[in-house]
Amino acid sequence: MNSRSLCFLFSIALTASLMAWGQDSKSQNASQNDGSMLGKMQSESKVPNGVILVKGAWSSSSDSLTPTPEGGNVTNAAVNNPYFAITYPLPPNWIEKYKGPPPSDSGLYVLAQLSPADTFEGRARGSILITAQDMFFSPTPAANALEYVHRSNSHLQTEYKVEVAPKETRIAGRSFATFEYWSPVAELHWYDLATEIRCHIVEFVLTSRDEKLLQTLIQNMSSMQLPLEGTSAARTGSGESPVCVKDYASDENVVARVDPVFPQHRFNAVPVRMIIDKEGKVKHIHFLSAFPDQEKAISEALRQWKFKPYLQNGKAVEVETGVMFGRTQDPTPSAVENASSD
Repeated sequence: MNSRSLCFLFSIALTASLMAWGQDSKSQNASQNDGSMLGKMQSESKVPNGVILVKGAWSSSSDSLTPTPEGGNVTNAAVNNPYFAITYPLPPNWIEKYKGPPPSDSGLYVLAQLSPADTFEGRARGSILITAQDMFFSPTPAANALEYVHRSNSHLQTEYKVEVAPKETRIAGRSFATFEYWSPVAELHWYDLATEIRCHIVEFVLTSRDEKLLQTLIQNMSSMQLPLEGTSAARTGSGESPVCVKDYASDENVVARVDPVFPQHRFNAVPVRMIIDKEGKVKHIHFLSAFPDQEKAISEALRQWKFKPYLQNGKAVEVETGVMFGRTQDPTPSAVENASSD
């Protein structure tokens, strides 16, 4: 997904947040009018005649203690994400006004959407969009951050002009791939900076008409805390993060497999990340996008899976990998997809 698509996603999230605010305001007014929680519940549950509300696919995990990519937040004037081991201090007088949408079924996360506060005194405003693309399920074939950014460059439409071609640089002790372009018509500049953390492409997209502001924002990024390069990730509260291995759930690594039994037919892909402990048992399950019945069926099956222990330097370590259940755009002839397709 290129930066223009990300900016479009930002607009969608902004609109959704405004709609949610309006709905919350109506609900609060209703509860105040009758003076009870029942009034609020009735106002929130009222739907047009002939409409049936069905809970859709959503992200979830098997426990609340293990960090997930979408589990970060903005606290104490910083973006904090335990999963990626990122602490990004906000620029002075910048805030998070709106929360991002849930993860997509291709593994794209909006980690933070930042913009200047009303107290900001710069001559031009801008925005910072921080995203993460899961490399297990990405529709964009890229082996690393530089390839990912090169692909954005090669798909840039003619109305945008390249200012600085993709290159590598170092920020906060890590290697970043950078790419700069602008729109002569809108007079907007985009600075795209991407790095690889835990089998994700973590991307910072800076946008403004003021190039000096953009340079200041890049300088501010040097104060970030990031996991050391060459490690699986920085330590979290539970210790070293698991080793990230794509396609580890292949036949040669799975000792015992139980296929999920779905109670009803659906036609969506269900991307699942899981952490396998040192003994080869599934320790944690993270659904990027799944219906509740799919989540239940897949969880019950995965808890019965058994893997060969993953060895690193002759020592068993935890491993994180991904499995796609359900319908896929490019199915592979494995037992998982064949048995779980509905």
